[in-house]
Amino acid sequence: MMNAFSWIAIFAFSALLVNTIGIFTVFKHKKLAEKTKSYLICFAAGVLISTPLIFSLPQAINKNAYAGFAALVGFLFMLFSNQVIKHKTKKNSLAFGITAIEGIGIHSFVDGAIYAITFSVSILTGFLTGIGLVLHEFAEGVITFSVLTKGGVKRKKAMFYAFLVAAVTTPVGAFLAYPLMGKLNPSLLGLLLGFVSGVLIYVSSSHLLPEGRKNGEKHSLWAFLLGVSLALVMVFIKIFN
Repeated sequence: MMNAFSWIAIFAFSALLVNTIGIFTVFKHKKLAEKTKSYLICFAAGVLISTPLIFSLPQAINKNAYAGFAALVGFLFMLFSNQVIKHKTKKNSLAFGITAIEGIGIHSFVDGAIYAITFSVSILTGFLTGIGLVLHEFAEGVITFSVLTKGGVKRKKAMFYAFLVAAVTTPVGAFLAYPLMGKLNPSLLGLLLGFVSGVLIYVSSSHLLPEGRKNGEKHSLWAFLLGVSLALVMVFIKIFN
């Protein structure tokens, strides 16, 4: 059986790989990347909205009765930080580029930390969360490259910078956060898992799903429901084993 660190490494580097594939695909085949992105985003949203609601958050509350408050803090943190980014990006094109890339870099770093937190709770928690996070990396790579080129960066440089900002930061976040997990007592780990649950609920419901469905792709709803179904099946397998 692999330990938590092995799973964290696998998912962190998988995220880097999928993000890189997204960057390279939009660099070479923009139309294909844009069409595929919608379905992957919706599938990831389905997994990421289901996991905290039916599995991660109940686990967090079991470890700490105040984890629900931590989830609310995580949700509000993402809400207000996104409002700040939107406010800044309306000012000028330079602010748009810098703020958007800064936001993506922080987001990717936090994704890595989420792997460390969830796998430290249990392999299934990390696995369910990790599937959704890895799949949304394709879209994140596409978006990062697009933001850079929109800001006037040449395509080859945009590909390299997107790799550094959106792909590399995820394993960095995972490996920096992991050593801290062993020093946390179960109660504090419950609060962190609650916070992460709130973050995932916001990201899936307010960011991924609207982004995935905004172009009205024919089968986007089915992709979302497939993601929900996958999470439900894996949780039920865990419960009945």
